[in-house]
Amino acid sequence: MILVHVTTVPETLGFLRGQIGFMKQRGFEVHAVSSPGKLLEEAGAREGIPVHAVDMPRRITPLKDLVALCKLYLLFRRLKPDIVHAHTPKGGVLGVLAARLAQVPVVIYGMRGLPFVTAMGIKRKLLCWSEKISCLFAHRVIAVSFSIREKALASGFCEETKIHVLGSGSGNGVDAVSHFNPDKYPPHKRAAIKRNLQIPPESLLLGYVGRIVRDKGIVELEATWQVLRQHFTNLYLILVGLLEPQDPVPEPVIARLKSDSRIRFTGWVEDPTPLYAVMDILVLPTYREGFPNTLLEAGAMEVPVVATRVDGCVEAVVDGVTGLLIPPRDSQALAASCSRLLKDSILRQQMGQSGRQRVLRYFRPEKIWEALYKEYISLMNN
Repeated sequence: MILVHVTTVPETLGFLRGQIGFMKQRGFEVHAVSSPGKLLEEAGAREGIPVHAVDMPRRITPLKDLVALCKLYLLFRRLKPDIVHAHTPKGGVLGVLAARLAQVPVVIYGMRGLPFVTAMGIKRKLLCWSEKISCLFAHRVIAVSFSIREKALASGFCEETKIHVLGSGSGNGVDAVSHFNPDKYPPHKRAAIKRNLQIPPESLLLGYVGRIVRDKGIVELEATWQVLRQHFTNLYLILVGLLEPQDPVPEPVIARLKSDSRIRFTGWVEDPTPLYAVMDILVLPTYREGFPNTLLEAGAMEVPVVATRVDGCVEAVVDGVTGLLIPPRDSQALAASCSRLLKDSILRQQMGQSGRQRVLRYFRPEKIWEALYKEYISLMNN
């Protein structure tokens, strides 16, 4: 049985960590297709699978998209996969269309988020049509959260019987036992991590993990930071992720962040677990989400979170129990919630412990993988 995953960029393949090995053990020959680059080759080596490079820019590029569609079609004709599982909006629509043209028996669209939510004008219309096409031509749509499923249904993208959510949601679950486990980071290890970051040992650390783009609320985070740094002189901020040209953060905002001596930019980090280990709070002031893995990862590491009350986040965070939810685009509410947690170490500890217990109870990866395997087999047998 040949299973092919299609993603726009190879970073997304990291969200399938463990899942690919699980499917290989159950008899699947797994391939991955994504845009070319070092990260794609590394993903192939890490997972022990063949990888195929097809350039798929995230932005709307009609000519390049047509070329990518043709390359995917030819690849599928050659590989003759039993299943194509296409993820992300661009990889989804191209992968689904190419798979149907190549007469692949089972075509799945992995709905990881809905970018149209924050788009306007012609771009919004194009993104909506993209979702409709992916849903129309896929045999099954798998949404990462119930709130995304409801929004897709309300928007008329998909039939109710076609779109499923696996388990309690999320794209891959979180391994809170052998990977995201705070017990693996005793005090001396945490001290060494802070030392490597040139952060004083007794300082408080506010963390952000994700793409550094406007839609993630970086403008509001910077405004919040300007307030917090005045009130908490031992507070540092760490930004883990890539600055991306797509949906860029305004240059003055980035300049202020980069010039601050109490801010650390790490760039892209393959495994942020050691960084979670030294965070006191994780913030995610995003405008839209599918199901944010970072909130579950932080929870597994007993780090309380402050996030926006948007799709996906409302399922990853129990407000007042594992973290705090605030309105999007509200830097005052973000500052107030962060201040509340920074002032109360007992509350931080309680929320962190509750977050870990919830991840262990509802978001074990094996539950997601087993549910997905059953979907694969069911669709192949139909």
